[in-house]
Amino acid sequence: MTRFRSLLLAGAIGVMTGITGAHAIAAPIKNIVLVHGAFADGSGWKPVYDRLVAKGYKVSVVQEPETSLEADIAATRRVIDMADGPVVLVAHSWGGQVITGAGIDPKVKSLVYLAALMPKPGESTATLETMPQFPPPNNDVKTTPDGQYFYLDPAKYRADFAADSPASVANFMAHSQVFLSVEAFKTPVTAAAWQTKPTWAVLPTADKTINPKLERWMYDRAHAQVTVVPGSSHTVFLSHPDLVVSVIEKAAAVQP
Repeated sequence: MTRFRSLLLAGAIGVMTGITGAHAIAAPIKNIVLVHGAFADGSGWKPVYDRLVAKGYKVSVVQEPETSLEADIAATRRVIDMADGPVVLVAHSWGGQVITGAGIDPKVKSLVYLAALMPKPGESTATLETMPQFPPPNNDVKTTPDGQYFYLDPAKYRADFAADSPASVANFMAHSQVFLSVEAFKTPVTAAAWQTKPTWAVLPTADKTINPKLERWMYDRAHAQVTVVPGSSHTVFLSHPDLVVSVIEKAAAVQP
């Protein structure tokens, strides 16, 4: 009887170990790093941040300087380094250029592009946004008096960038935007994380900042899992935060 109970106990422990192991394998990635785009800053992530935190994720928001591509990648990798485990890297707009390079970090297990650029090695933002078959949807990007930085005309900001957000939100963003350096605009990536890691993308069809056809072309080239949002502006993370969170959760379900 003693031997029988020992065998029974050992079997039960083995079953429990198997169950525990299965749950460990199925657990989603908990670290989410959010990377903003040009003509914005990290404060725009708050609706997405709040929802992810409420679901138990550990969320960090990068405040990249946009002085150069290298500086933005470095700022992003500093945040990745602080994560206590695997990371889902999420970007909006210019941030796609950044996570394409920063995402090669081994901690990064999946990528999410929200109306974001998705270059291949050797391509810069200038390369993508001057392709003749994908003309820019607005002509409202201006250069600072010193000729070193780009910004979006505040008078046109809501129409071009955040048409489906309240005017008060768009106005604040217009006057708190981070300018993108001309140098960063012209600098190509040297590696592309999406070539080796699972990738998701969200495509807003009423984007007036990046041509939606360019977005579709980039995302199809990368074989990304694409969610189309009819009628959404460039700032899809503001107007459709629940949808964006649902896509991030899919990326977080990837097994590290």
